[in-house]
Amino acid sequence: MPDPTITAAREIVEESIEGIRGAISGLAADALNWRPSTEGTNPIAVLAVHAMHSTRSWLAVATGAPLPDRDRDAEFRTVVADPRALLAVVDGLAADCRALLATEDAFEPGTMRESHFRTSSGRAEVVSSAWALLHAVEHLREHMGHAQLTRQLWEERG
Repeated sequence: MPDPTITAAREIVEESIEGIRGAISGLAADALNWRPSTEGTNPIAVLAVHAMHSTRSWLAVATGAPLPDRDRDAEFRTVVADPRALLAVVDGLAADCRALLATEDAFEPGTMRESHFRTSSGRAEVVSSAWALLHAVEHLREHMGHAQLTRQLWEERG
């Protein structure tokens, strides 16, 4: 029987991926690269790429899978020329996330695991599997909302 925690995470991640795809769908590259203001905001392309890479990384921590290669700084420099290419990146990372959550193994929430090295602290974080799973889900959902709001701002601009 599938673990109910993983099943719930799978459902929330799937809804969030669809929300990100919906924020991207039908927009041209200029809309996907647009920043609502110059300071402290990110375009939809950055939000989508960062959210998906982060989710894949934290799900790997949560499930005990090997950590994927990741260049977090590059995620924030994302600029797209082709909206289809952005959807392909999102879909590829979504497939990785689905695979991480496809396990039939029991989820062990108390298992402590190491995350990626953090330049801010100079070390990797050690967190419980439960923390990593919850963070993966909430972080993805947060950036999905940012992407949806950015799309609304793009569509409403004067």
